[in-house]
Amino acid sequence: MAGADARAKVDQGGESARAEAPAGFYRDGVEVLQAARIPFLVGGGYALSHYIGVARRTKDLDVFVRPADAQGALDALGAAGYQTELTFPHWLGKAFSDRSFIDVIFSSGNGIARVDDEWFQHAPMGEVLGRSLWLCPPEEMIWSKSFVGERERYDGADVMHLLRARATTLNWQRLLRRFGRTWRVFLSHLVLFGFVYPGERARIPQWVTTELLRRLLDEEEQSLDSEAPDEDRQLCQGTLLSREQYLTDIEQFGYRDGRLQWDVQMTPADIDHWTNSIEGRRR
Repeated sequence: MAGADARAKVDQGGESARAEAPAGFYRDGVEVLQAARIPFLVGGGYALSHYIGVARRTKDLDVFVRPADAQGALDALGAAGYQTELTFPHWLGKAFSDRSFIDVIFSSGNGIARVDDEWFQHAPMGEVLGRSLWLCPPEEMIWSKSFVGERERYDGADVMHLLRARATTLNWQRLLRRFGRTWRVFLSHLVLFGFVYPGERARIPQWVTTELLRRLLDEEEQSLDSEAPDEDRQLCQGTLLSREQYLTDIEQFGYRDGRLQWDVQMTPADIDHWTNSIEGRRR
């Protein structure tokens, strides 16, 4: 339900969009974005279910947009009568309906997996909420989920399931490029895959593991031959995996925050906002 129709539903007889069943709210939100001509991809549980072939209960709808379209998406949903907020300006906005919500995602919490044109260029189409919609590519889902390692949320199992279901059709070259300098994170998930599914190890192309292990050995040899580069000394990149569990390293042990290096799309203000939102740390 888009535009004026959605606003009418908010006002009609005291019944608001927040009283709808979640699926109805999600369908209406999709129609609002389509009517506003906002390009978006569906991710989260709906995309995961499509790729692994198992239905998964989800409390929200994740739509991925380019950063330039994030505010437009929120404005369109707000004009349709939903409560909206730019929850975290570096990666996430929300539209609410009762206990259900739509996440408008344009990057990742650690600032690495920013949505760009490639997400859309490689997006397949799948059935979501009874209609054909573009989905986040499995490669980009693996890339972004590989960094979610919080105490209360760990997406490693999703990565394992995506690898098991899609390994033979993945664009491995693009995955390697996506991880870039964070290739050790990728290698760690591939090693874990062989542990989780010992009978499925052959699904991972040997050349990928060989390439990453070669990089590992090269770096280990270099570390034996010379001191660590200046930019690596007292650097903790654990904050790219968990916004909370490595704060001790930054705040007490004197390590530099890995989120303030190279191409990570986070500012000190973003980091403060992201950190202060952790339950129990609000100031």
